[in-house]
Amino acid sequence: MFRFKKYLPIIGFLLLFSCQSEINEQSYNPQETVTSYSPLTSYFQRIAMVKTVGDNVVDQSSYCTIKLPYTVTVNNENIAVNTTADYQKIFDNINASYTDDDVVKIDFPVTMIYYNYIEKDIPNEADFNALIDYWNLYPDLLSKINGLNINYPITVNIYNSASQIGSSVSITGDQAFFNFIKNLTDSQYIALKYPVSITDYNNQTKTISNNAQFEDAIKDAIDNCPDNNTTVLDFTEVITNGSWNISCFYDKTEKASIYSGYSFVFKNDKSVVATKEGVSETGQWETKVVNGVRDFKISFSSDLLHKLDCTWKLFEFNNSKIHFRDLSDSKNTRYLYFEKN
Repeated sequence: MFRFKKYLPIIGFLLLFSCQSEINEQSYNPQETVTSYSPLTSYFQRIAMVKTVGDNVVDQSSYCTIKLPYTVTVNNENIAVNTTADYQKIFDNINASYTDDDVVKIDFPVTMIYYNYIEKDIPNEADFNALIDYWNLYPDLLSKINGLNINYPITVNIYNSASQIGSSVSITGDQAFFNFIKNLTDSQYIALKYPVSITDYNNQTKTISNNAQFEDAIKDAIDNCPDNNTTVLDFTEVITNGSWNISCFYDKTEKASIYSGYSFVFKNDKSVVATKEGVSETGQWETKVVNGVRDFKISFSSDLLHKLDCTWKLFEFNNSKIHFRDLSDSKNTRYLYFEKN
């Protein structure tokens, strides 16, 4: 997900942008600037993914959805699914009796839409089952962040360090935002024009004024929107199961490459063993929940691994990925991601 490339000096970005951009003048904060490999950019894209959970009662997958309209049969009743509101008809039928089979049968052919807006025609049940089996091979893919809807349009300011040209673009919907981020190049620096309006999982409209507030809103949605909490996991059980590598260590730039080859094993006695090319170093780890947020502290003695020492805040995790961030410096959020080997 993240490519190992250093930023150009940020002051150069600001000066070049101010001299050569044709967009309206405004105050730029370096903290609000992100690139294709910034952690926050991937969260923006996950907000803009296709909403796939609404029809899980039909397709049993959070990585794809069936394109409307289509029909299903539930307990011998034909139900036309023309809008997302019609999913409730399926639930009502299932809940009407406790003695029937509650089997949802899809009337094929249908078109499936993947989380990334790719569409695929599915002619029959066999092809449908094969597709769902495929997605089930990847249970820990980081899927759409539900419960946070951007109220479009939004404006994104862009600076291209290769051409030294600044511009801006108005984005009018989730698919356009998803594809915009997907097509970012290594030389492009982007900044959302704030304020940005969002609607949360309680249908409350909120105004976001900077990247830090946006990330806090994302964290809130991950933790509290029911559509994002389908599986309850124990953090200690997850982290002490197997070995992990560092997939992202972001401190103004992406620095995970310096930890390439390291394998980390977190033990129940609160020791952690980092091994590379047969050489091991033992450190310590601990975790506790403070004011509803899980703290995670790691400590090593060697110069290289000592750079990881911090009281990190857990952002999200599943059985194969753990994401932490460090908010101790108000001007720079750091990120540490572990991925299961």
